[in-house]
Amino acid sequence: MDASHRGRYSDFDARAGGGGGKSNLTIEPSGSDGHRGFAAESRGSGGSGGKRSLTGSRSIYSLDVDLLCTIFSLLDHFDLVRCSVVCKAWYHVVYTSSLMRDLYEKRNSCIKLTAKSLPLEISTKLYLGELAMEEHKLSFRRASAKVDQWNGHHTRVNICRMKRGVVLSGVGDKVLSSSEVMSLHGFILLFDHVLRLWSAKSCKYMDEYIIPETDKLVDYEFDENKIVGLTNSKLCIWRRHGQRGIFQSHEGVFTRGLCMSYIDPEAVIGCEDGRVRVFDMYSGKCSRIFRVHSGPVTCLALTDDQLIIGGSTFGNIAVVDLTSGERLAFARSNYCPTGLKTLSYNMNSHLLFAGSTSGYAHCWDIRTMRSVWETRVSPNVIYTVHHLSIDTSTLAVGGLDGVLRILDQRTGEILSSLVMDDAAISIKSANDNQKVSEKKARSLPQNACLYNVPRSLRPPITCLSVGMKKIVTTHNEKFIRIWRFQDNI
Repeated sequence: MDASHRGRYSDFDARAGGGGGKSNLTIEPSGSDGHRGFAAESRGSGGSGGKRSLTGSRSIYSLDVDLLCTIFSLLDHFDLVRCSVVCKAWYHVVYTSSLMRDLYEKRNSCIKLTAKSLPLEISTKLYLGELAMEEHKLSFRRASAKVDQWNGHHTRVNICRMKRGVVLSGVGDKVLSSSEVMSLHGFILLFDHVLRLWSAKSCKYMDEYIIPETDKLVDYEFDENKIVGLTNSKLCIWRRHGQRGIFQSHEGVFTRGLCMSYIDPEAVIGCEDGRVRVFDMYSGKCSRIFRVHSGPVTCLALTDDQLIIGGSTFGNIAVVDLTSGERLAFARSNYCPTGLKTLSYNMNSHLLFAGSTSGYAHCWDIRTMRSVWETRVSPNVIYTVHHLSIDTSTLAVGGLDGVLRILDQRTGEILSSLVMDDAAISIKSANDNQKVSEKKARSLPQNACLYNVPRSLRPPITCLSVGMKKIVTTHNEKFIRIWRFQDNI
């Protein structure tokens, strides 16, 4: 820091609280740009004192741009993005200062800036995004994680979703068939009629949404404004904000629904009769019905190109135009018989991932409909696969054997396999209604014999959802887990 900057801080300290006097420092609005300046009320030991405004040059917003760049370059990129939303001035420093970008690139030499030909603001945002994704990828590969666990429902919970720092959990009957329930040590599925919202950071309860008592939840998705859920024969929509209400489609419009997905303003439901039904979410009317498979449609994915991708119990996938219903492409697994249980589509790489009843993870390129890889990652059924929407490197997989696996999206190689360690490390927080325990994950070698790992350490993973450096899982138990991966590059 040069002499002029040291002098500026010394002068500010002397006026705000220096000398032997008493000082009260407040923040007051100043100027028409919405910035806030400092004002200090100082009472000297021998004077009457008075209030002097330190707005303008004494505001934190008057710091030299070069000094701000030096400070910001020391921050983690997630904190840097948070700083950019404080005010317009800081936004421009973070994203449009070439000095800021060069300092940050020098500090983070592991990732080189590759988009310097683009406008400065765009290239800086891309660079910060690349840093975040590299950290996410390395944390998953490192396979070192701590796990927060808490009881989220009165009965066994087996569905979860995570978006924008919140987790939505619910109890449903999508995942397990009657024969699979028998294999889970004779456990019986019970249902509580509620969806619960949790903070992904603190695991604290935030809100809940009541499901119609006569229905069992099958599948759901959510965004910042609403929750769209599927019961056996109804489409339900809950508002997340404002006046709480629930919209339900008419009963008897479709046979047993097995899966759903939506892109505003339409929701698509895959049914037991091999058809998909397209609903207008705001009128509740079924606008179109398409035949996709000869057998049940067990899983769905939608693309930005208005395509429906449906998986079946026979190991087939079909691509159908959302508007016309025309079947555009068809593919199947090379390992039959196998039924597809789950799909996850990557809109950046155009790769489709699936998990099957035979323990295989599958990958197809939707542009060519060719199989990229098929890997048997588990001896048992895979219930769930998922990846971060902007990530093209890693894929999380979970199933009946209870092992959380991280795969390479491009090759299908297993990068890491995790189970829970025996004892809790600590109790992070506790109150009358909720106790969050912190546990440690244990990495398994690739040739590990699962029979030597107690079932209590690897309960079935019935659903998982991936966030930045974390994964939330449900296990057909009352508890919910968030796996937090190490974040140091």
